[in-house]
Amino acid sequence: MWNVLLVEDEVFVRESVREIIAWEELGFTVSGEAGNGAEALEMIRREPPDLVLTDIIMPEMDGVELLKRSREEGYGSRFVMLTCMSDFEYVRQAMEYGASNYILKLSMSVNSLRETLRKISAELQKDRVQGNRPAASPANGTPSRPQLPPLLQENVTTHPEIQKILQYIHANFAQDITVKSMSQYVMMGENYVSTLFKKKTGHTLIHYLHQVRVNQAIRYLIETDLPVHEIGHRVGFMNDNYFIKIFKRLTSHTPSRYRQLNKTDDRTKL
Repeated sequence: MWNVLLVEDEVFVRESVREIIAWEELGFTVSGEAGNGAEALEMIRREPPDLVLTDIIMPEMDGVELLKRSREEGYGSRFVMLTCMSDFEYVRQAMEYGASNYILKLSMSVNSLRETLRKISAELQKDRVQGNRPAASPANGTPSRPQLPPLLQENVTTHPEIQKILQYIHANFAQDITVKSMSQYVMMGENYVSTLFKKKTGHTLIHYLHQVRVNQAIRYLIETDLPVHEIGHRVGFMNDNYFIKIFKRLTSHTPSRYRQLNKTDDRTKL
């Protein structure tokens, strides 16, 4: 089952969305609900869902800001925006940040929502097969052999600015790198860089950075006896808990468990 987080400040609308769909028949389960973006972001940090179905206009933090913050922090959850006719400038911004689709609340039908969910399910399944997003847990509930994230190459595009960013990330992954700093590095707008990077590489910039860091961390785990916290710092994660969270999201294992399984399996060193 794919996990869904419903984010809507109007309780009636939220309940309606929850009730009009037979979620499990489509392979989804509503794992959480939030009344605003700030509340939703905390829930995403605790347990990243596969899909966030969110209103755009909300108090404290709107849906576009929620999407933006989620992407900046490296969360790969799919986003579908609930919107009114007057919100299309927000919709445009949301699509720039990588939203999968939007649905008009006033004309929302069961069929349109079901069709969107089928599309999202197919995308999630494709990502899982290709290794772009790890399964939340092993399918049979038992430990599995550790899987490397896809190796990332610097020469994946001929676009000069994106190529420049890629080279910088691979050479300086341990430094403090953000969408803003990379935008300044190539002298382009943040929104444009964010959209262009995803288009040219298939990853958000922060997700790409996380994978580069995790790939390097794997090498340290296999080839050295350095403590996990020191490895995290060496690859650019200053917060130990955040390092463990990102590592587990990309490999389905904590760093310590990954090292243990790798030694148990006696796999060839990278």
